[in-house]
Amino acid sequence: MTPDELIVRVRGQAVILDADLAKLYGVTTRQLNQQVKRNEKRFPKDFVFQLSMAEYRRLGSQNVTLKRGQHRKYAPYAFTEHGAIQAANVLRSEQAEQMGVAVVRAFVKLRRMALSVEGLARKLNALEGKYDKQFKVVFNAVRQLMAAPPGKRIKGFSDEKN
Repeated sequence: MTPDELIVRVRGQAVILDADLAKLYGVTTRQLNQQVKRNEKRFPKDFVFQLSMAEYRRLGSQNVTLKRGQHRKYAPYAFTEHGAIQAANVLRSEQAEQMGVAVVRAFVKLRRMALSVEGLARKLNALEGKYDKQFKVVFNAVRQLMAAPPGKRIKGFSDEKN
């Protein structure tokens, strides 16, 4: 799997779970987590956090790729973009360095897509507001036509044939 296929959303953040990151970096999950614990000061809470088992089970029910770790004793750690980069730095292997670049690119791609979606949503909201006003005028005119006595002119409309 590519890094961008391993990114999941947890607590409103894009993250890669420890087992997936360890596999990308060519180490065991245990080795990765040991390095994180040994270098605790390099991994603040906005770089890495531990999921609750309930969060992990929820992710597992949404994503088939998580089934392989369903019998974990401890809930996994979730690495944000910065945490994944920091993990590559503390592991200091060539594979971790190479994959660290790929992971960063995956997070950047995801961020660009999110910004694109946000921009599209803003444009859609603006269009919706614009067209709602136009359709409101049409509906009001139709209501006036329905309520007007025959032969009476309605503002902006004429029943005369040109």
